[in-house]
Amino acid sequence: MPLPEPHGGVCEDMTAFQERSTDQWDVRDLGRVAYREAWAFQKEVVASRHAGTVRDTLLICEHDPVVTIGRGTPDGAVLDARFPVEPVERGGEATYHGPGQLVIYPIVKMTSQSRDLHHWLRALEDACSEVLESFGLVCGRRAGATGVWVSGSGSEQRKIVSIGVAANRWVTWHGLALNHETKLEDFSVIKPCGFDAGVMTSMAAEMGVDCPSRADVLGQLVPALQRHLAVFQECERGESP
Repeated sequence: MPLPEPHGGVCEDMTAFQERSTDQWDVRDLGRVAYREAWAFQKEVVASRHAGTVRDTLLICEHDPVVTIGRGTPDGAVLDARFPVEPVERGGEATYHGPGQLVIYPIVKMTSQSRDLHHWLRALEDACSEVLESFGLVCGRRAGATGVWVSGSGSEQRKIVSIGVAANRWVTWHGLALNHETKLEDFSVIKPCGFDAGVMTSMAAEMGVDCPSRADVLGQLVPALQRHLAVFQECERGESP
């Protein structure tokens, strides 16, 4: 059965990604959408996935400026309340979302043999790193921190992908935010995941005029996620949906 329609419609360019839908995946590009609306739509898709009426799903979007605060956010993490602040179910601390960011929410019904959210986080990081490195960036992890980091070591690393996840009876939701052409000064409203805002970077900041288009990045990121997350899918393990 098809995905339910989001209340605000879909991106006019979503046909570019319909071809990425497969027997195991639905791919939907929502375009720019308010955070609350995308959050409510995620919940609808999660419920549909539990009911078995949709396939595993990648929801792609970008948000109007907003700060989300995960379950691990300490007091004082929000420094400036100029943007809406939304408490959410995911792990992690405060994160900024805004225009120029590629946000992807993978909604996957995990097989009983693969119910490990730490492994899930690593798979999301690996998919993003693979794609960023294909565009010439040097990526890695940072000890004690989630996400994808570029260049240098230790304090010289800069964060380009933020990741925060949750699961509802082992159907995943929330996901990742890749800074493509994000306005980095907007991160100054928070301590992003406990760090100084200056640690954040974007593909545009790192690559300048060589920064690829949104479509080019998604053209590689969507199949990379499908590959790296396949191990978590029921049909990959021979289980029925």
